[in-house]
Amino acid sequence: MKIAPIIRAIESDSTRLKFRLIHTGQHYDRAMSEKFFIQLGLPQPDYNLEVGSGSQAQQAGKIMCAYESLLFERNCDLCIVVGDVTSTLAAAITAQKLQIPVAHVEGGIRSGDWTMPEEINRRVTDSISNWFFTTSKHANQNLKTEGVDGTRIYFVGNTMIDTLLSNLENLRPPEFWEVLGLEIGNYLVLTLHRPGNVDEPQKLANTLKTIANLSGGLPVVFPVHPRTARFLNETDELPANLFLVDPQPYLEFNYLVENSLAVITDSGGITEEATVLGVPCMTLRDNTERPETIEIGTNELVGTKAEDLAPYMEKLFAGKWKKGGIPELWDGNAGKRIVSHLEELLD
Repeated sequence: MKIAPIIRAIESDSTRLKFRLIHTGQHYDRAMSEKFFIQLGLPQPDYNLEVGSGSQAQQAGKIMCAYESLLFERNCDLCIVVGDVTSTLAAAITAQKLQIPVAHVEGGIRSGDWTMPEEINRRVTDSISNWFFTTSKHANQNLKTEGVDGTRIYFVGNTMIDTLLSNLENLRPPEFWEVLGLEIGNYLVLTLHRPGNVDEPQKLANTLKTIANLSGGLPVVFPVHPRTARFLNETDELPANLFLVDPQPYLEFNYLVENSLAVITDSGGITEEATVLGVPCMTLRDNTERPETIEIGTNELVGTKAEDLAPYMEKLFAGKWKKGGIPELWDGNAGKRIVSHLEELLD
């Protein structure tokens, strides 16, 4: 989602840049991965490191070894990493140790929560990156506060929003839409995957029951992250209006979000998409690395206790949810801006 707009911009007739796309295999559900590549119009990866499952340390080690071997075989002028996953961290470290500059797309975002693996990934990556392509002025300021010279920071917007805007006309209902009897604006979407929300089966069960009880009887559609699925097997019987479904491809998932009454999530990325789609969003976390979705967008930070959702749900059903707006430069052109800067940097 974050790399597709950059590839489209590089492939345009107006640029001389060449690239190779490397799939680390960290997200190793092959069927889901292939659907994303097809739906987003991405070329097949030039290389797939196929690191597969394992702990974060195991995955990072496998990525570093495989990527290093690839760079020994075929060097490059720049390593572009996106986001804040284990692959981001591992590729950045490997490239820098081989004296290859690193550009971090989505650099500078901070939650301040060191219990989140993503926070560690993004901080370490930023500490060794040469250039930063940022999504917000908050991210710019975070980097400057940490001592990064402003000449290395490029405020370009949000490539994930590029992908969303370019696919709005292609969004489509999932296969279970009619089976579940879903109606536009008459259901909720729920996603949970963070350890603090899902790793304790009893807490997870209580969270799901509370959300279902607060939903006013509306269907709650819950695409279950593989991490969450492991713990659901240990929970008690779940409410009848909670519908567990498989993880959804990009077009189907965002159709669900766009046409829902509201989204309840612990994902930072989904808060961005909900903001641009104008859909009310409630974040089950104590912090967020995307404060613009709250200050400008449709998101509210609820906390990790599901019962704290009550006043937010009351506001939702009373029709008093804030309208929200779209953050600066979230206009679908971030990929083009990035490539324009890369041409200058690599000239």
